[in-house]
Amino acid sequence: MNLPQDPIMLLSYVNTQLRDNYSSLDDFCADADVSRDEIEKKLRAVNYEYDAQRNAFV
Repeated sequence: MNLPQDPIMLLSYVNTQLRDNYSSLDDFCADADVSRDEIEKKLRAVNYEYDAQRNAFV
C-alpha cells in the first residue's frame, strides 16, 4: 500500500483508518502491509504519538 508521504496527510489517513476500520495500529499495519515503526517515526517527527487507549495519533 502506498501511504501519503506528507506527515500531516499521513496522520489524517491513518487516524481515519483507525477510527473507521481497525481496533489497533497493529491491525492496520498488518492489513496494509506497512511498517508500524516507519509510521510512528514519521508522525513522531511532527509531534504525534500513538495512544492505544484512543486508538489514534494525538
